Amino acid sequence: MPTPAPNYAGDLSAAEAWELLRSDPKARLIDVRTTAEWNFVGLPDLSPLGQEAALIEWQMFPTMQPNPQFVAAASAGADKDAPVLFLCRSGARSRSAAIALTAAGFGRAYNIAGGFEGDLDDERHRGHRNGWKAAGLPWKQS
Repeated sequence: MPTPAPNYAGDLSAAEAWELLRSDPKARLIDVRTTAEWNFVGLPDLSPLGQEAALIEWQMFPTMQPNPQFVAAASAGADKDAPVLFLCRSGARSRSAAIALTAAGFGRAYNIAGGFEGDLDDERHRGHRNGWKAAGLPWKQS
């Protein structure tokens, strides 16, 4: 069940996101991390669901400037009533993306809390506390 938010549909855990992607064929995942993160950290693997995540940078590598084409790219050909789930490293950029798409008229834009790698643990490592990897969801590396 999503955690409500005032300016987007709310936050989902990685497990809740997977279940929504599994149960709703119209749901789609947009990974908003950078090209470098996709290449070196890995990608969510939606092949068991017969899907593929869309890869659209929220901030462009290497300058980290906002992507002025983000909303246009994310909404191109999309159903504004279908769930759109956003994923980044830890949940901050994806929250901003969910807010931006909500402002563009999408009523079911969700942030995946904890992101792909999750929060830092006590040893300052990611991937163990929360997020996609820590939930044991499928992922791949190029």
